[in-house]
Amino acid sequence: MGEKAAQHQAITDRGAIAWTGRTDGDGPEHLRWHQHIVTASPGELPGAVALIGFCSDAGVLRNQGRTGAAAGPAALRTALSPMAIHEHRTLVDLGDVVVESDELEDGQDRLALAVAQTLEAGALPIVLGGGHETAYGTGSGLLQYAAANPAARIGILNLDAHFDLREEVQRTSGTPFLDLARKMQGQDREFNYAVLGISRPGNTKALFDKAEELGVSYLLDTQCQLAESQRFVADFLEHIDLLYLTIDLDVLPASVAPGVSAPAGFGVAYEVIRAVCQQVVASGKLAVADVVELNPRFDVDARTARSAARLVYELSMG
Repeated sequence: MGEKAAQHQAITDRGAIAWTGRTDGDGPEHLRWHQHIVTASPGELPGAVALIGFCSDAGVLRNQGRTGAAAGPAALRTALSPMAIHEHRTLVDLGDVVVESDELEDGQDRLALAVAQTLEAGALPIVLGGGHETAYGTGSGLLQYAAANPAARIGILNLDAHFDLREEVQRTSGTPFLDLARKMQGQDREFNYAVLGISRPGNTKALFDKAEELGVSYLLDTQCQLAESQRFVADFLEHIDLLYLTIDLDVLPASVAPGVSAPAGFGVAYEVIRAVCQQVVASGKLAVADVVELNPRFDVDARTARSAARLVYELSMG
């Protein structure tokens, strides 16, 4: 595996570790993720789903949140490991981008490059965060990949209790979409951003004002019944070509996702979030996704990790 490990180092800081888990047999009817997932170089990914870990607490720390999300990618892989394979699709683990507390910006740049290279290789990148500072790296990678196609309409759909449009002197887990808005405006791209699950108590009036200024579409958590959520997403998808889906696990009720930096006092039903994931896959417009804010330090019986893993499964096997 020496050659492939060296190729991994070209796009991540460390290559994938071995996946392990229960084995019921070696035939295709017995396979689970840990038996099926492989490591590969960027040139070997057409049609694959490619996992990239972003091991970062730096943005959460700067945002004065509960740290621990740097361990999220490992916990999410553990939860994915026993999931059954029913239909063949190549699954690849490209390893992790590892961020030290004082080098967030460099880490986001490395993630952007990894995402762009994975897209260029013909795969669907799914980034395992990390705090929501992950989003600036993921989104920048899609913008880098789409640079050759300036007419492509890029949309960002955020499943989240928060806008993450804060004005700060440096990047944090609360600034990624304002940072991306400015980056896209600098490239003469329209900032198409929608958020499903916004908590009114969890966002100041200044953040609602910033969302209005930027033309952000949003649905409050109290409005997120299934039919209304699907209508909201369908309308957003109608006006874009390439979708970046970002899932902050604090959009879910604390009973479902206790292991996050900011557990939700209300939240959006898991069934709605799962249905939205299926909807965006069915649209054929999904280009990249990430799942962020899994904090194993505060999880209960791996509840958050398992919930997150099922969403990754829906995005991967749909």
